[in-house]
Amino acid sequence: MSRRSLEQNSLMWSRLTDIANQVEWSVDGKMQKISPTDWKEILTAGLRKEIRVAQGIDGGFVILGCRTSRMTVSEMKEFLDFIEWFGGEKGVTWRIDTSD
Repeated sequence: MSRRSLEQNSLMWSRLTDIANQVEWSVDGKMQKISPTDWKEILTAGLRKEIRVAQGIDGGFVILGCRTSRMTVSEMKEFLDFIEWFGGEKGVTWRIDTSD
């Protein structure tokens, strides 16, 4: 089984950065912009439709997500499609067009 491609990885970070720059999300009860890495955690949990929650060291909770580096090419394609669906729902304008 081949792992995700470098092109898929690059596109993933481009898409996550576009979302991070354009979409606010509720964190700790207030709407705010969050990092591409935070979006990766939210969206991988959303794609998998399962989450694992651990207690934080100093309180609170930590969501344990899926590692995209372990995704196959087909799993990464599914993840990229999910990212693009989510961004489309939020009106995100993509910097890189892959519709060709």
